[in-house]
Formats: sequence, structure tokens, C-alpha cells
Amino acid sequence: MKGIAHFTIGLAAASCFPEAVRQAAAGRALPFVLGGVFGLLPDTLDFKWIRYGRRPDAQAAPDPLAPDMRAVAEAVAETARRVRDTGRPLDLQLHTVRLSADRWRSYEVVFDLARRCVTARLGPVVDTGGRPERAAPADRPVESHAPLPMPVRLDYTATIRVDILDGPTVRMEPDGPDGIALLFIPWHRRWSHSLALSLALGLVGWALWDPVAGGAMMSAHAAHALADQAGWLGGSLFWPLSKRRWPGWGLWRSNDPLVNLAAVWTSGLLIFWNLYAQSGAATGLHPVGLFFWGALAPLGALALWRKRLAARQRS
Repeated sequence: MKGIAHFTIGLAAASCFPEAVRQAAAGRALPFVLGGVFGLLPDTLDFKWIRYGRRPDAQAAPDPLAPDMRAVAEAVAETARRVRDTGRPLDLQLHTVRLSADRWRSYEVVFDLARRCVTARLGPVVDTGGRPERAAPADRPVESHAPLPMPVRLDYTATIRVDILDGPTVRMEPDGPDGIALLFIPWHRRWSHSLALSLALGLVGWALWDPVAGGAMMSAHAAHALADQAGWLGGSLFWPLSKRRWPGWGLWRSNDPLVNLAAVWTSGLLIFWNLYAQSGAATGLHPVGLFFWGALAPLGALALWRKRLAARQRS
């Protein structure tokens, strides 16, 4: 999810402590501040620190003037062969194709597990928000294939989109006698997203301030990890007992604008309810009605409208 979604989820987690609400009403907003900060912490660790701790072993860097999809597909296949032949893991950086300050040529890398091949497919020009502006040019091949002479196991979707910023890293490592496993952005959602770290942060907050501050820190961090687990990539929830990154539940994609809107909106509604519940108001507001009419109904209508609009554009 986007940073604003994790920030509001962290605030909502802190608001679930009645004492945090009472302290905020008395002018001590520390638990809410900690909730927002530690709701952001896991991705801050990953994207501002951990990602720079390892350099890639191989790279695919298309030329912006003439992006060659054949070279991209062959770079992926060659890295896979090196992993199989040497028996050691390798990290491959899929570089983006930057055209200007706010324009990027997108492309996709698709793993066909049944046919044992990888396809690199040129995509449209997009802006930094990922919105397409024009289609791929017809004056050169827009896709190319390369064989993968070994079984491949994926921990993410079979299609990897490369569009903006510096592009994703994939790690290939031996898997079984002749196969390889492919790990998408392998430095992401490891120990930084573990529930053990959530507990440790809670104890630190308790020691430094009080149990309410510790609870806000622990719940905000854990809420971030669990929200990410609902996507496709998953995370290492049980580190250090297991360093494995458990597959996500596949309920949504973290970059979906509607999912991020729903997270922010529902978190805001939860904060409102927790403040209302501690206010002593006698208006008889019911939580089921509030969340149905305030979140489920409008967000469901928006999702249905978007689905119909997408179907109309395809037809």
C-alpha cells in the first residue's frame, strides 16, 4: 500500500486504545504520533535503508532510444542458467526506461511456467503516476521470447511490470535438483515486517513512555504487516522463527488506487468512531450502520462503477 494508507492505518490502530484517545483529548497526542510513525516504519526501513545493502549480480537495462526486448528476455534467461549451473543465488535488476523527467517507457517480463520461457513485452509510455499516454511503437518488435530450460517456482505473479523510478530486483536461487525459485524484490517485507519486531517495539515503547505508547507502536507496526499480507507478495511474519517470506492472501494489489482509498477512508471512519465512543455523546450512533453506510456501501458502489467502466472500455 501507499504511505498515506499505512499512515492512516497506524493512526487508526492507536485510536483503538481508549486511554490514547483520553490522552489526546487532554493535549498529549504522543500515542497517535507514534501510531502514524510506526505505521510507516516497515516500508521506511525497506525502501530507505535495506534495499541499498546489496548490489545486483546482473542487470537488464534497455536503451531509451531503442529498447530491445530481446536483450531483456535473454538477460533473464541467462541469469537463470547461471543460477542452475553454479548453484548459487543471483540478483537481477530490471532497470526502467526513462524518457524525460516525467515520462517512462514501460515493459513487462512474463514467466510462462508451462512452456518454460520468459517473454519481455514493450508497453506504453507512462507518467510517474503510472498512467499510460501512448502505445508502444509499431516500428520495432514489441515482444521477444527466450527459453528457460528448467522448472521455475514463483513467489509472486507471473507478470512483472517495469515502469517508473529504478525498477524491481528479482532474486533467482536454486530450487530442487534442477529448478530455480524466483523471488520478487527479495529485500522487501523480511524482518522489517515481522510480528516479533512488532512485539519488541511495543516493549520499547512501554519502557520509554507507558503501556499506551507501547501498545500504539506495536499495533501500528503489526497492522502494517497484516495489511501487506492481504496482497500478493506476503511477508516474513514469523521472523526470526522462520526467515521465509510467506505468500500473500491475494485479496488485492497494493498499488490499486481503490484499495488505498478504501484503507484511508475506512481508517478515518474507525478513528471517528473511536473518538465518538469516548466522547460520551448520547446520539445513539451504531457502529454497524456507520461502517455499512459510511464505508461498505459507497466503496462497493465505486468498485462496481469502476468494473463496469473497465468492461465498457474493453468492448
